[in-house]
Amino acid sequence: MSHCAFSQPLLSHAEALATALRNNYGILLAKTDSVGGAIDASYTYGAFLPQVNATLGTVWNNTTQEQKFQDGSQRGPNNVKSNNLAGSLNLNWVLFDGLRMFATKERVEEMARLGSLSIKNQVVNTVAEVTNTYYQIVREKQQLKAIEEQMAVSEERVKVADRKLSTGLGSKPELLQAQVDLNAQKSSQLKQQTLIDQLKEQLNQLCGMGLPEEFMVEEEIPFDPNLQLENIRDNLTATNPSLLLAERNIGIAQLTLKEQKAGRYPTVSFNAAYNYNRNDNQTVVNPFQPLVSRSNGFNYGFTANIPILNNRLVERNIEQANLDIAYLQLAYADQKSQIDANLENTYRDYAYQKQALQLEEENIELAKENVAIALERFRAGVSTYLELREAQKSLEDAYNRLIAARYNAKVAETELLRLKGELVR
Repeated sequence: MSHCAFSQPLLSHAEALATALRNNYGILLAKTDSVGGAIDASYTYGAFLPQVNATLGTVWNNTTQEQKFQDGSQRGPNNVKSNNLAGSLNLNWVLFDGLRMFATKERVEEMARLGSLSIKNQVVNTVAEVTNTYYQIVREKQQLKAIEEQMAVSEERVKVADRKLSTGLGSKPELLQAQVDLNAQKSSQLKQQTLIDQLKEQLNQLCGMGLPEEFMVEEEIPFDPNLQLENIRDNLTATNPSLLLAERNIGIAQLTLKEQKAGRYPTVSFNAAYNYNRNDNQTVVNPFQPLVSRSNGFNYGFTANIPILNNRLVERNIEQANLDIAYLQLAYADQKSQIDANLENTYRDYAYQKQALQLEEENIELAKENVAIALERFRAGVSTYLELREAQKSLEDAYNRLIAARYNAKVAETELLRLKGELVR
């Protein structure tokens, strides 16, 4: 990417999110899965409908026959041709199957709802990842600006040290050290710009490669200092996407148990069929055999399939379904405990970063003023380069702490909203 910032369009955080929501591959995959579940759910009424199938077939025969009778006579015309046409229409309607069809319908509908929750979960996680990556670019951009600010001071140091050396008031090591420090900062500048370019590429991937080839990001990292732990913790189980997914999976497992229990009961079906058969013989050997015969008719009845002994397959499936429910309930409890712990720790970090940010905002002004004073003293020749260098180091450390506090506070805020499920309304 080009580093000519003035020629690059500004990409806001909102625009990055909008692009990610349109193009992120994880979201698109989740939507595709959800569409499949929605298609299945739209056909659940089919479980209550009868199955109707029609068959139709015709056969042409060309047979050579030979018959010998007790009186010594025989018949055996060749090429006895015949044609048979048969068709049937069959209906099978399951009237009772231990309520399995109702449980299956509910399970499929729950799977469709699970797909919608999966999309929301993927969207929330993607928004959090895009937000953190975007503001990491802003962070590194602020870090680059701080390096360049330090470079301006170091360049002035080099100039002052060179003037002092030329007038005999300075020393060569002092000039060399100033130049070494400046070169180190130039190296840091190059490294920082490379890191920014890499993060932009990472953000572009999260956005489905839908961002411009070159772009700028915002200058500041916004931060909401008013989040309250009680508000985030309140009703968390009803808003956290991961817990909602886990809860929905338990519900699906319980419906699967209902399906398995249906195997204990008989299945009652209504059966009906209409059959048609026509046989056409051009020649017959037996004079009592008809040249043309046709039969058709309708029949219907009920069938009951009563389970008596099936190698205890039903009981095994029921026990397995109960075990699956118990496992999912344990997994839900474990996930909730992890989310609760993560929420507590994240809020502690949020509170710390909020205080640290306020403190570092004050420190940075003091450090800037200290460097300005040290630089003027250095120009006036009343202080050494070591004093100025120490002031620069203090300013560098203050910038590092301030920029880190800004970013970490934003990350903590984003994580709290992600856990609450409120990153996406």
